[in-house]
Amino acid sequence: MPTLSSFYGIKITMNYNDHNPPHIHVEYQDCEAIIMIQTGEVFSNNSA
Repeated sequence: MPTLSSFYGIKITMNYNDHNPPHIHVEYQDCEAIIMIQTGEVFSNNSA
């Protein structure tokens, strides 16, 4: 997945051939989340 942005240890990526709805992947240390682009809703995360 291409990295769209990286700052303060946070990595934002997007896979252009991924499933709908459009979303981004956010990684920080051992945590990951999927954020919906249109609403900003957290779709999935593995944070403690």
